[in-house]
Parts: sequence; structure tokens; C-alpha cells
Amino acid sequence: MKKAWRFLKKLFLFLFIFQFAYILICKWVNPPITITQVVSLLRGNGLKRDYVSYSEMSPNIKLAVIASEDQLFPDHDGFDVKAIKKAINYNKKHPTKTRGASTISQQVAKNVFLWQGGGYFRKGLEVYFTFMIEKIWGKKRILETYLNIAEMGKGIFGAQAAAKTYFNKDAQNLTQAEAAMIAACLPNPKVFTVKPMCNYVARRYGNIIQQMNHLDGDEEIDAIIK
Repeated sequence: MKKAWRFLKKLFLFLFIFQFAYILICKWVNPPITITQVVSLLRGNGLKRDYVSYSEMSPNIKLAVIASEDQLFPDHDGFDVKAIKKAINYNKKHPTKTRGASTISQQVAKNVFLWQGGGYFRKGLEVYFTFMIEKIWGKKRILETYLNIAEMGKGIFGAQAAAKTYFNKDAQNLTQAEAAMIAACLPNPKVFTVKPMCNYVARRYGNIIQQMNHLDGDEEIDAIIK
């Protein structure tokens, strides 16, 4: 038992040091691959991605994902408590329909360090990694990583790959409407297709444009996206 306990302590220490070092490395270096990307390959969906720097992304795509996914992104510390409470209440009333409340920071933590799906254990790890990247990376790096690794179509990861696939242009040249179309598919990019445009994206991207116009000029958001 003593040997097993010593082994577990050493293993825990190794894993702790490894994950902390990986968090630090990813502050400057994009993750070589994520579990979600590996699963995409194994399921035959392919892997289209092309990491680009923050300066090579249009402010439109940065604003579009904030408008669609997390409008309080500049203000919170990784968690939108009000949205979480609303989601919990909604899910209690609608057990067959679940509503999420993940911030952009939580999605990055999940996509970079963890795996898709629920479960209390994974959720607990997500809280930890969200806290760490908020403290170590900062908002711009979190958003840059999100825009490089988020799935934006079946087997399509990141804004650059999405821009090339859908509009035959670089991410830095995306228009407001094009960025909104990409952002509209994010809740379920395998189902909500940009091209051919599904009904959901067609309905939602106009609303995202309205939200973008509403948020445009916000000093805290402008400090992040420009």
C-alpha cells in the first residue's frame, strides 16, 4: 500500500507539473492538436485547420463570436453566473432539452485541455482550466485560441479554415455578414451548415449582425478585438 501511495503521489505531481507547463506553453504556442480534432479524424470528418495570428483575423469575426457566444466576455472572470443559473432552471423544467451557458473561456478550456461531453468530473476540470487560462493567458489570447481551434463546420476548425472553405478568402478579410454566418453555426457546426446555408444559420446570422452593431464601439470590447 505504501508503494502504491508513493506511486500515486508521484503520478499526481507529474500530471500537475505537466498540465501547468502545458498551460504556460499554450499562452504563446497554439496546441498541436486537440482531442476534438483527433475524434474528427477518427470519425472520418477530416481536419481542416490553419492557425493564424490574432492580427491576421478580422475584427468582424472577433466581434461576431462575442456577439453570438458570450457578450459579457470582457467583463467576467471566465464564468457567467447569471447565465448558468438560467440554464439550470431551464434544464430542470425541460429535462429533454438542455441549454448550455458556457463562456468563450470555458469553451477554450474544454476544447484545448479536455474532451466533449458532460459529466461532473469533466465539468470540474473545466472549471479549473477556465480559472487558470483567465489568470495566465488574458482575454486576447483566449479569444485568439478560440478562433483558431473552434469547430466551424464538419471537420473545419478555426476562422481561417472556415473563411477559406466558405468564402475563399483569408480570415482577416471577412465581412460583417460573412463573420456572422460563421458565428451562427457555432452552437452545432456539424448540423448548422454555412454552405449550403441551413435555415437556422439563415435566420440567426441577421440577429448576430444586429448584436454586432449594438456592441460596436463598446470600449472594453474594442480593446480586445483591435
